[in-house]
Amino acid sequence: MFTGIIQAVGEVAALQPKGEDLRLRIRTGKLDLGDVAIGDSIATSGVCLTAVELPGDGFWADVSGETLACTRIGALKIGDRVNLEKALTLSTPLGGHLVSGHVDGIGEVVSRREDGRSVRFRMRAPDQLARYIAAKGSVCVDGISLTVNAVEGAEFELNIVPHTLAETTMGEFRPGRAFNLEVDIIARYLERLLLGEQAARHQGAGVSEELLKRHGFIGSAD
Repeated sequence: MFTGIIQAVGEVAALQPKGEDLRLRIRTGKLDLGDVAIGDSIATSGVCLTAVELPGDGFWADVSGETLACTRIGALKIGDRVNLEKALTLSTPLGGHLVSGHVDGIGEVVSRREDGRSVRFRMRAPDQLARYIAAKGSVCVDGISLTVNAVEGAEFELNIVPHTLAETTMGEFRPGRAFNLEVDIIARYLERLLLGEQAARHQGAGVSEELLKRHGFIGSAD
């Protein structure tokens, strides 16, 4: 588990294709690796990766074909910058929100505009993830815990303050850029729980208006 509070920005140092998989080397910059051991998890732009080698200035990780298909790790190039966070411990301040490092889909930056000293972004989520994103709720964008300002369909707005722009890769975001998106873990589990016994019988329906009415979350039109 992670918090979505970025601890350092690293850099892709090497990419070694291994059949359908990939071995990736990350230079970790200012990230303190003194307490990191082989087998530990490090969130890399929102993707939970396992350190398999620790050369001193970073780590090597193996990336499966499934991860390459579901995230933008496969689009990385040598020299690209990535957001880094070590795994949460019981003594870590929970400054963001609970993040699993399991990316739900790939989103896209729609627009960027200056808003005082901050920057306001409009982002597009995959259609199937739109129902998990709520105004004033939390999302994880390339590993960064962020608060949603507004939602319209599958698009949502974020206001990014100068500190976040300087200490993460978000300062580099421009329209058309893809990003790893993880929705709030509570929303995912809530949907599954609301299905009740239906969860074992049918996988495609999800949460419907009728289901929400039956459980008292919205009123009937009668």
